[in-house]
Amino acid sequence: MIDIVKRFFNKAKETGSGAEDRNTGHDKTVAVCALFMEMAQIDETFSGDEMEAILAILKEKYGLSQEHADALIEEAEKELTDSIDYWQFATRINENYSTEEKIEIIESLWQIIFVDQKMDKYENYLIHKLSNLLRLSHDQLIEAKLKVLHSG
Repeated sequence: MIDIVKRFFNKAKETGSGAEDRNTGHDKTVAVCALFMEMAQIDETFSGDEMEAILAILKEKYGLSQEHADALIEEAEKELTDSIDYWQFATRINENYSTEEKIEIIESLWQIIFVDQKMDKYENYLIHKLSNLLRLSHDQLIEAKLKVLHSG
């Protein structure tokens, strides 16, 4: 399954600048997806609606097919299981995404949080922790939240 994701990102690299390492596109997207999965699971209730939200984000914002999105989720879950903290994911994101792109990631995380129309204390903790790890200000975090709340 992971070969599908690697082939997709390698193909994207071949049509792009080619300056990046072949695995960078894959690694940074796995890191983002891992954060999405962790946010969906942090409250110990991983609903079908949350999975649908993650799949929609992966398809719309990252241009993935269902097959590629499923493979990416599988790889992200493996990395989450093997990880001891969020730093490794945040580092990959910080090295490869602009501030605007990181704000978009936070917006996506807010979308996942509010799939069930509420935020619990674990989701609140995690969104603040991730915002700090991604080097975003509290104002940027709140602006992203308000944008999500007012768009849906």
